[in-house]
Amino acid sequence: MASDTLPADHAGPQDRVSRILIWILVAATIACSIGMLAATRSTYQQAAPIPQQMTAGDGTVVMSYADIVAGKSGFQKADLMDYGSLYGMGSAFGEDYTAEYLVQLAKEVQNNLALTRYGKPFDAIDADQQSGVTTTMRQQLQGIDLSQPQIVLSDTVAKAIVTLRARIGASLLKDDFTKGYTGARALNPESAKRTASFLLYSALTTVARRPGKDYSWTSNWPSEPLVGNHPTAATFTWTWASFTMVFFAIGAILVIFRLWIEPKATNETFEPVLSVFRAPTPSQKALWKYFLVVTGVLLVQILAGSIMAHYYTDRASFYGIEVDKWLPFAFLRSVHVQAPIVWIGVSWIAAGLFLAPIIGRSEPRCQRFLVNLIFWVLVVIVAGALTGDYLGIAGTVDKHWFWLGNQGLSYLELGRFWQILFFVGLAVWCAVLLRAFWPTLKALFKQGGGTLYGLFRIEHLLWFSTLSVAVLYVCGMIPLGSPNPSFSITDFWRWWVVHLWVELAFELFTASVTGYFLMALGLVSRQMVERTVLFEWILIIIGGVLGTGHHLYWAGEPSLWVGVGSMFSFIEVLPLVLLALEAIDQQRHIQQKQGFPYKLAYLYILGAAFWNFVGAGVFGGGTLNAPLVNYYEHGTFLTLNHAHTSMFGAFGLLAIGLLYMVLRYFNGERPWSDRCGVWAFWLYNIGVMMWIVLNFYPIGWPQLEAVYTHGYAYARSLAFYDTTTFWQWMRMPGDIVFAAGALLMAWDFVSKLWAQRRTSLGEPR
Repeated sequence: MASDTLPADHAGPQDRVSRILIWILVAATIACSIGMLAATRSTYQQAAPIPQQMTAGDGTVVMSYADIVAGKSGFQKADLMDYGSLYGMGSAFGEDYTAEYLVQLAKEVQNNLALTRYGKPFDAIDADQQSGVTTTMRQQLQGIDLSQPQIVLSDTVAKAIVTLRARIGASLLKDDFTKGYTGARALNPESAKRTASFLLYSALTTVARRPGKDYSWTSNWPSEPLVGNHPTAATFTWTWASFTMVFFAIGAILVIFRLWIEPKATNETFEPVLSVFRAPTPSQKALWKYFLVVTGVLLVQILAGSIMAHYYTDRASFYGIEVDKWLPFAFLRSVHVQAPIVWIGVSWIAAGLFLAPIIGRSEPRCQRFLVNLIFWVLVVIVAGALTGDYLGIAGTVDKHWFWLGNQGLSYLELGRFWQILFFVGLAVWCAVLLRAFWPTLKALFKQGGGTLYGLFRIEHLLWFSTLSVAVLYVCGMIPLGSPNPSFSITDFWRWWVVHLWVELAFELFTASVTGYFLMALGLVSRQMVERTVLFEWILIIIGGVLGTGHHLYWAGEPSLWVGVGSMFSFIEVLPLVLLALEAIDQQRHIQQKQGFPYKLAYLYILGAAFWNFVGAGVFGGGTLNAPLVNYYEHGTFLTLNHAHTSMFGAFGLLAIGLLYMVLRYFNGERPWSDRCGVWAFWLYNIGVMMWIVLNFYPIGWPQLEAVYTHGYAYARSLAFYDTTTFWQWMRMPGDIVFAAGALLMAWDFVSKLWAQRRTSLGEPR
């Protein structure tokens, strides 16, 4: 061992900068947690209320609390969120129900008013009469006070709701393959009627004004000239404030990083524990199965995505075959959005289990058994959830749909039983890692004098990040036994998982695992790694926690999220800037090292840093999170652009890079070729670029303009999508290139695992 290389339990003490960063991190965590708890309380108090009854002038009940709550369950049971969207949340394929039914309701009220006043339909009266009718329609819809338990509707509004409810209920049950819609097999006429009530209530929240305010429960979203919905003053103000703050903050973090984080520490120590290949332990050898699951699920995701992409071009059939009857778009999308969570998660689980005996410096008893147990739990979850997903949408799982079927929440489609089982798997993973890490964690804590500082070495941070992945998943199970009556509250907790996973837990894991590997490969000193990761964690927590609010601008949540969400979500781009700069610096270190064995793995990690900055930062927090931009952009193809480039680019490439690192370590001194992996990397990246240039932007920009000019309902309608057919077809070239990369990577994984297995079997025992 070189003179400047020390074992973990004799690592140099933390320097002054690291200790200051630890206190800032603790303070930021406490402050953001308190802020989020206060915002949660406000959300429960100010979320769009559900009245007990809505009646006509003669006392006839038009809609009740029970109808709306049962309808929300029907909405989830039928998985309508994976065909269209509610408040812009869900799929961009079908219509946005809130926007579409808001327009239909407004037109129906216009017609009823025209018939009452002039005895003619709205289209048959003159322009001056139409103007007066439209003004009255807006006043009637905006004047509905949803905060009152008993609401008396005008006869024109009440009649419009009754007419539309029957029409919507019938349409929910019928196949309409011209729209790519497969009828809701999970609903019957009664539940479909109640689901229609919920959809109409949701549409009302977008136009009915909050008491004492001049804006709706959704801050006037969606943009709809017909009902007078336009951005609020706060939307303009906070957009300006957000852009101002983010530019100041970028300059500040670069100065801080350059002056205090980057300078070489006086007590630098290097611990290249992975610079020498050692024989894999029994638990590490058992990880080969994880590689197969990753490749298999990734290929399933690509297959589902390719079929979905074809739906946009030909909604009636798949090259003449009416696959809609057996493979509804909603099922394909639920598979497509859950698959990356599975294969990225499995990759990270495998990487953590690989590190376990290395960080702990020994193989704990029964570790191989636990590695296999976690694997089979994951297999059961994937198989069970996929089956339940399909059977739930098909209506086969009826009474127990919430537990065993499809929950109907985008990215959280798993039935509650499968969710609980998944959490158990994550908890076991955390416990197994803690058990293996424990000797080193304990030694480092003692070295720090048993103080707070001893809990913030890179090994501790790595384990804390895995713990956050498990703990935050619990938020998606609130309440545990049944759906929450309010969609606003349901969506609030959904984003606690989806956003805080991606923008908090995933980013914490990305920073810490990358930092540890840098240290373990001797590229960077422990002190530099710990400083940098602590600084990144501070920024991730500040931006990630309260930044959740940028998803809650328009979903019936308190208007405070327009300010809080925009200001803090913009900070999310800051740690991504650092990750990109670090990746460039790391690549410099690697190029200087002769015969560096992990060049392929770090190629993927460099790519992940690039897409993390571009996909999550530029295409996400840097542009789309601005309230005024988001008001018009929300739920368009520009959102799809952000989702694809950040999920695969940032986290998918990192996951693949970690697996290639593990695979390279297993290969040891045997012959190794990067060729297939490099080709796969460039095919992946070229495919993503082709999506952006040939599909997402050519559709997203005109769609954004359509929202601004004609309103959100039109921009999400089939009438608009029919104008983009050529660019929908142009998704195919990128899909082909991307799929070629996945197939090449799958071949590379399998062939390398097989070669290693044959070599191992041939070695003397």
